[in-house]
Amino acid sequence: MKIYGLSGKSGTGKSYNAIELCARMDIDAIIDDGLFIHGGTILAGVSAKKQKNTIRAIKTAIFQNEEQCADVKAAIERVRPESILVLGTSDEMIDKIVAKLDLPAVSEYIQIEDITTPAQRNKAQELREKSGMHVIPAPTMQVRKQFSGYFLDPKKSFRKDKEPDTYSPGFEKTVMRPKYSYFGKYDISEKVITDITSYIVEKTPGAAQLIMAGSSADADNNMYIRAIIQAEWGCRVQTMAQALQREITEQVTNMTNFNILGVEVEIRSFKM
Repeated sequence: MKIYGLSGKSGTGKSYNAIELCARMDIDAIIDDGLFIHGGTILAGVSAKKQKNTIRAIKTAIFQNEEQCADVKAAIERVRPESILVLGTSDEMIDKIVAKLDLPAVSEYIQIEDITTPAQRNKAQELREKSGMHVIPAPTMQVRKQFSGYFLDPKKSFRKDKEPDTYSPGFEKTVMRPKYSYFGKYDISEKVITDITSYIVEKTPGAAQLIMAGSSADADNNMYIRAIIQAEWGCRVQTMAQALQREITEQVTNMTNFNILGVEVEIRSFKM
Protein backbone atom coordinates (compact mmCIF):
# COMPACT_ATOMS: atom_id res chain seq x y z
CA MET A 1 0.00 0.00 0.00
CA LYS A 2 1.41 3.38 -1.03
CA ILE A 3 0.64 6.44 1.09
CA TYR A 4 0.66 10.00 -0.24
CA GLY A 5 0.27 13.16 1.81
CA LEU A 6 -1.40 16.40 0.71
CA SER A 7 -0.31 19.19 3.03
CA GLY A 8 -1.52 22.78 3.30
CA LYS A 9 -2.89 25.36 5.68
CA SER A 10 -6.57 25.22 6.62
CA GLY A 11 -8.80 26.78 3.99
CA THR A 12 -6.35 26.62 1.08
CA GLY A 13 -8.35 24.12 -0.99
CA LYS A 14 -6.95 20.69 -0.07
CA SER A 15 -10.30 18.89 0.00
CA TYR A 16 -11.51 20.69 -3.12
CA ASN A 17 -8.45 19.60 -5.13
CA ALA A 18 -8.06 16.11 -3.64
CA ILE A 19 -10.28 14.35 -6.19
CA GLU A 20 -8.47 15.81 -9.20
CA LEU A 21 -5.13 14.90 -7.62
CA CYS A 22 -6.28 11.31 -7.03
CA ALA A 23 -7.49 11.02 -10.63
CA ARG A 24 -4.21 12.37 -11.97
CA MET A 25 -2.05 10.09 -9.81
CA ASP A 26 -4.37 7.03 -9.83
CA ILE A 27 -4.81 7.12 -6.04
CA ASP A 28 -7.61 4.84 -4.83
CA ALA A 29 -8.75 6.39 -1.56
CA ILE A 30 -8.74 9.56 0.54
CA ILE A 31 -8.45 10.16 4.29
CA ASP A 32 -9.76 13.65 5.01
CA ASP A 33 -10.94 15.25 8.25
CA GLY A 34 -11.71 11.94 9.97
CA LEU A 35 -13.31 10.18 6.99
CA PHE A 36 -12.13 7.25 4.86
CA ILE A 37 -13.43 7.75 1.30
CA HIS A 38 -13.03 5.07 -1.37
CA GLY A 39 -14.55 5.09 -4.86
CA GLY A 40 -16.55 8.22 -4.11
CA THR A 41 -18.15 6.58 -1.06
CA ILE A 42 -17.65 7.38 2.61
CA LEU A 43 -16.88 3.94 4.03
CA ALA A 44 -15.95 4.79 7.61
CA GLY A 45 -15.16 7.52 10.09
CA VAL A 46 -16.77 10.64 11.51
CA SER A 47 -16.31 14.00 9.81
CA ALA A 48 -14.47 16.67 11.75
CA LYS A 49 -16.78 19.13 10.02
CA LYS A 50 -19.69 17.73 12.01
CA GLN A 51 -18.19 18.82 15.33
CA LYS A 52 -19.52 21.80 17.27
CA ASN A 53 -16.15 23.51 17.87
CA THR A 54 -12.65 23.57 16.43
CA ILE A 55 -11.05 21.64 19.32
CA ARG A 56 -13.34 18.66 18.76
CA ALA A 57 -12.83 19.01 15.01
CA ILE A 58 -9.06 18.74 15.36
CA LYS A 59 -9.32 15.69 17.63
CA THR A 60 -11.63 14.02 15.14
CA ALA A 61 -9.36 14.85 12.20
CA ILE A 62 -6.37 13.14 13.85
CA PHE A 63 -8.43 10.13 15.03
CA GLN A 64 -8.20 10.64 18.80
CA ASN A 65 -11.48 8.79 19.22
CA GLU A 66 -10.59 5.09 19.49
CA GLU A 67 -13.93 3.86 18.15
CA GLN A 68 -13.64 6.08 15.08
CA CYS A 69 -10.02 5.00 14.60
CA ALA A 70 -10.89 1.30 14.82
CA ASP A 71 -13.78 1.80 12.38
CA VAL A 72 -11.51 3.36 9.75
CA LYS A 73 -8.73 0.80 10.26
CA ALA A 74 -11.22 -2.03 9.77
CA ALA A 75 -12.56 -0.43 6.57
CA ILE A 76 -9.07 0.01 5.16
CA GLU A 77 -8.25 -3.62 5.95
CA ARG A 78 -11.49 -4.72 4.29
CA VAL A 79 -11.00 -2.70 1.09
CA ARG A 80 -7.19 -2.94 0.90
CA PRO A 81 -6.65 0.02 -1.46
CA GLU A 82 -3.38 0.10 -3.35
CA SER A 83 -2.88 3.77 -2.48
CA ILE A 84 -4.31 6.40 -0.12
CA LEU A 85 -4.08 10.19 -0.11
CA VAL A 86 -3.96 11.58 3.45
CA LEU A 87 -4.87 15.24 3.89
CA GLY A 88 -3.45 17.39 6.69
CA THR A 89 -2.51 20.95 7.59
CA SER A 90 1.15 19.93 7.82
CA ASP A 91 3.44 16.99 7.08
CA GLU A 92 3.62 16.39 10.84
CA MET A 93 -0.17 16.11 11.10
CA ILE A 94 -0.22 13.66 8.20
CA ASP A 95 2.43 11.55 9.95
CA LYS A 96 0.30 11.49 13.13
CA ILE A 97 -2.75 10.28 11.19
CA VAL A 98 -0.71 7.62 9.38
CA ALA A 99 0.75 6.36 12.66
CA LYS A 100 -2.63 6.36 14.39
CA LEU A 101 -4.14 4.24 11.61
CA ASP A 102 -1.12 1.87 11.45
CA LEU A 103 -0.49 2.72 7.81
CA PRO A 104 2.87 2.46 6.01
CA ALA A 105 5.11 5.53 6.07
CA VAL A 106 4.29 8.32 3.62
CA SER A 107 6.18 7.79 0.36
CA GLU A 108 5.54 11.26 -1.07
CA TYR A 109 4.42 14.57 0.41
CA ILE A 110 2.62 16.98 -1.91
CA GLN A 111 2.17 20.61 -0.91
CA ILE A 112 -1.00 22.47 -1.86
CA GLU A 113 1.26 25.11 -3.42
CA ASP A 114 2.44 22.47 -5.89
CA ILE A 115 -1.00 21.91 -7.40
CA THR A 116 -2.77 25.28 -7.07
CA THR A 117 -2.05 28.88 -7.99
CA PRO A 118 -1.86 31.75 -5.46
CA ALA A 119 -5.13 33.08 -6.90
CA GLN A 120 -6.88 29.74 -6.32
CA ARG A 121 -5.61 29.55 -2.74
CA ASN A 122 -6.64 33.13 -2.04
CA LYS A 123 -10.14 32.43 -3.38
CA ALA A 124 -10.43 29.29 -1.21
CA GLN A 125 -9.28 31.25 1.85
CA GLU A 126 -11.77 34.01 1.12
CA LEU A 127 -14.67 31.55 0.87
CA ARG A 128 -13.61 29.93 4.14
CA GLU A 129 -13.23 33.19 6.06
CA LYS A 130 -16.23 35.09 4.69
CA SER A 131 -18.74 32.30 4.11
CA GLY A 132 -17.53 29.42 6.27
CA MET A 133 -17.57 27.14 3.23
CA HIS A 134 -15.93 23.72 3.54
CA VAL A 135 -15.63 20.87 1.03
CA ILE A 136 -15.99 17.12 1.52
CA PRO A 137 -14.68 15.05 -1.44
CA ALA A 138 -17.76 12.81 -1.56
CA PRO A 139 -21.26 12.92 -3.13
CA THR A 140 -23.93 14.99 -1.44
CA MET A 141 -26.21 11.99 -0.83
CA GLN A 142 -23.32 10.38 1.08
CA VAL A 143 -22.63 13.52 3.08
CA ARG A 144 -26.33 13.99 3.93
CA LYS A 145 -26.12 10.86 6.10
CA GLN A 146 -23.95 12.84 8.52
CA PHE A 147 -25.11 16.41 7.92
CA SER A 148 -28.42 18.18 7.67
CA GLY A 149 -29.35 21.82 7.16
CA TYR A 150 -25.77 23.02 6.70
CA PHE A 151 -26.17 24.47 3.17
CA LEU A 152 -25.12 21.35 1.30
CA ASP A 153 -24.32 21.98 -2.34
CA PRO A 154 -23.04 19.38 -4.81
CA LYS A 155 -20.21 20.21 -7.19
CA LYS A 156 -19.36 17.82 -10.02
CA SER A 157 -15.68 17.22 -10.68
CA PHE A 158 -14.29 16.48 -14.11
CA ARG A 159 -10.84 15.34 -15.15
CA LYS A 160 -9.28 15.73 -18.56
CA ASP A 161 -8.57 12.53 -20.48
CA LYS A 162 -5.62 11.93 -22.81
CA GLU A 163 -7.65 13.01 -25.82
CA PRO A 164 -7.90 16.82 -26.16
CA ASP A 165 -11.18 18.56 -25.46
CA THR A 166 -12.75 15.46 -23.92
CA TYR A 167 -13.79 15.10 -20.31
CA SER A 168 -15.03 12.16 -18.32
CA PRO A 169 -17.19 12.53 -15.20
CA GLY A 170 -15.39 12.10 -11.92
CA PHE A 171 -16.43 12.05 -8.31
CA GLU A 172 -18.78 14.57 -6.81
CA LYS A 173 -17.68 16.88 -4.05
CA THR A 174 -19.92 18.64 -1.57
CA VAL A 175 -19.70 22.22 -0.34
CA MET A 176 -21.17 22.73 3.12
CA ARG A 177 -20.94 24.80 6.29
CA PRO A 178 -20.15 22.94 9.53
CA LYS A 179 -21.48 23.97 12.91
CA TYR A 180 -18.22 25.45 14.16
CA SER A 181 -18.02 27.93 11.23
CA TYR A 182 -21.71 28.67 11.16
CA PHE A 183 -22.78 32.32 11.10
CA GLY A 184 -26.23 32.78 12.64
CA LYS A 185 -29.12 30.43 13.18
CA TYR A 186 -30.81 28.70 10.24
CA ASP A 187 -34.54 28.10 10.65
CA ILE A 188 -37.18 27.02 8.17
CA SER A 189 -40.63 28.54 8.70
CA GLU A 190 -43.57 26.15 8.86
CA LYS A 191 -45.19 28.33 6.19
CA VAL A 192 -42.35 27.46 3.79
CA ILE A 193 -43.01 23.74 4.27
CA THR A 194 -46.76 24.29 3.92
CA ASP A 195 -46.39 26.36 0.74
CA ILE A 196 -44.06 23.84 -0.93
CA THR A 197 -46.29 20.93 0.05
CA SER A 198 -49.46 22.71 -1.09
CA TYR A 199 -47.96 23.41 -4.51
CA ILE A 200 -46.92 19.75 -4.90
CA VAL A 201 -50.39 18.54 -3.88
CA GLU A 202 -52.01 20.77 -6.51
CA LYS A 203 -49.73 19.32 -9.22
CA THR A 204 -50.14 15.65 -8.22
CA PRO A 205 -52.85 13.66 -10.07
CA GLY A 206 -55.42 12.28 -7.65
CA ALA A 207 -54.70 14.83 -4.91
CA ALA A 208 -57.40 17.48 -4.52
CA GLN A 209 -56.00 19.90 -1.94
CA LEU A 210 -53.80 20.21 1.13
CA ILE A 211 -55.71 20.37 4.41
CA MET A 212 -52.72 20.76 6.71
CA ALA A 213 -48.94 20.28 6.68
CA GLY A 214 -46.38 20.25 9.46
CA SER A 215 -42.83 19.26 10.20
CA SER A 216 -40.62 18.21 13.08
CA ALA A 217 -36.87 17.73 13.43
CA ASP A 218 -34.68 15.44 15.49
CA ALA A 219 -31.52 16.41 17.42
CA ASP A 220 -29.46 16.41 14.21
CA ASN A 221 -31.97 18.60 12.33
CA ASN A 222 -33.20 15.73 10.19
CA MET A 223 -36.74 16.64 9.18
CA TYR A 224 -39.99 14.66 9.17
CA ILE A 225 -43.01 16.02 7.30
CA ARG A 226 -46.69 15.21 7.71
CA ALA A 227 -49.27 16.17 5.09
CA ILE A 228 -53.03 15.77 5.52
CA ILE A 229 -54.82 16.00 2.19
CA GLN A 230 -58.15 15.65 0.44
CA ALA A 231 -58.03 13.16 -2.43
CA GLU A 232 -60.06 12.98 -5.62
CA TRP A 233 -62.81 10.37 -5.51
CA GLY A 234 -61.84 7.24 -7.44
CA CYS A 235 -58.10 7.89 -7.49
CA ARG A 236 -55.54 5.16 -6.79
CA VAL A 237 -54.78 6.22 -3.25
CA GLN A 238 -51.57 4.29 -2.71
CA THR A 239 -50.04 5.39 -6.02
CA MET A 240 -50.97 9.01 -5.37
CA ALA A 241 -49.65 8.98 -1.79
CA GLN A 242 -46.33 7.43 -2.85
CA ALA A 243 -45.95 10.04 -5.60
CA LEU A 244 -46.55 12.77 -3.03
CA GLN A 245 -43.97 11.31 -0.66
CA ARG A 246 -41.33 11.18 -3.38
CA GLU A 247 -42.02 14.68 -4.70
CA ILE A 248 -42.24 16.34 -1.27
CA THR A 249 -38.97 14.71 -0.21
CA GLU A 250 -37.18 15.81 -3.39
CA GLN A 251 -38.52 19.35 -3.55
CA VAL A 252 -38.15 20.24 0.13
CA THR A 253 -34.62 18.80 0.12
CA ASN A 254 -33.66 20.84 -2.95
CA MET A 255 -35.25 24.06 -1.71
CA THR A 256 -34.19 23.98 1.95
CA ASN A 257 -31.16 21.62 2.05
CA PHE A 258 -32.63 19.86 5.08
CA ASN A 259 -32.33 16.10 5.17
CA ILE A 260 -35.85 14.65 4.88
CA LEU A 261 -35.99 11.31 6.67
CA GLY A 262 -39.69 10.67 6.25
CA VAL A 263 -42.93 12.01 4.76
CA GLU A 264 -46.27 10.84 6.15
CA VAL A 265 -49.34 11.35 3.94
CA GLU A 266 -52.79 11.05 5.51
CA ILE A 267 -55.96 11.01 3.40
CA ARG A 268 -58.57 12.81 5.49
CA SER A 269 -61.44 13.07 2.96
CA PHE A 270 -62.40 12.64 -0.70
CA LYS A 271 -63.62 15.25 -3.17
CA MET A 272 -66.73 13.98 -4.93
